[in-house]
Amino acid sequence: MITRVPTFDVHRHLWPDQLLAALARRRSPPRLRGSVLELERQGSFELDLQAYGLEACLRALDRDGIDAAVVSLAPSLELEQLPEEEAEPLITGYHEGIRELAGQGARRIRPLAAARILDGFAGSTVAAEALLDLDRLSPLLDGLAQHGGVLFVHPGPCDPPSGAPGWWTAVVDYTAQMQAAYAAWLADGAKRWPQVPVIFAILAGGGPFQLERLRSRGFDVRQALPNVYFETASYGRRALELCLATFGVRQLLYGSDAPIVDPRPTLRDVRGFGQAVADALCRDNPTRLFE
Repeated sequence: MITRVPTFDVHRHLWPDQLLAALARRRSPPRLRGSVLELERQGSFELDLQAYGLEACLRALDRDGIDAAVVSLAPSLELEQLPEEEAEPLITGYHEGIRELAGQGARRIRPLAAARILDGFAGSTVAAEALLDLDRLSPLLDGLAQHGGVLFVHPGPCDPPSGAPGWWTAVVDYTAQMQAAYAAWLADGAKRWPQVPVIFAILAGGGPFQLERLRSRGFDVRQALPNVYFETASYGRRALELCLATFGVRQLLYGSDAPIVDPRPTLRDVRGFGQAVADALCRDNPTRLFE
């Protein structure tokens, strides 16, 4: 049991056996065929399924000197694009399984629920495109405002163009989604739900870099400051320097997107800014949200 203030990775994926079994039973995407994940919109991917398990997660956290992981069901799995009668068994299996894994992890696993509020979960994960219709999302946001918990905004499904290279979806589509979600939150959400802390994955696709352009169009950039956080997955020193120059350390959080992305390059660069910055991103800032 961790007794000191823990360090956090706020963007990690962990797949319980219940979810894997449900995906393997499906006859159409999204489904698992052996170790191949088949998605309707984004294609097929060969995976190391053991890397998505609890033991591998805890070993990687120990290796990296991180105490706790905030885990979420990635909207990019396309589960919520299914008819409700197909989606619910998959999502329910995830929630039941991740509760069990969190219990086995001695508080090292802090789960987020998939687009809903559930007891024992630290908040909710939604796809970036959900923020483009805040009225539709308002019941969830009202609930988070009333009961507490964070909103974690994660890239969702997309349709890469025909013939696009393998990196296209992650570099072009996902970042565009996240910038749009961040802009939608600044335009309306931050005023309507100021008490809800919102974490934007992958530095909101570079959204913080746009504040000068927003200012040039008359936007009051002070609206971008309260209760908005950016996690660092896949980025390095150049991007982090820009974010630190824009916000300082208070609104940045270390996140890895592991096991999809190797966490070590980003974590090395976070720590390369010195102990005070590393403590802010890995310990102090996430503690305000998850402890």
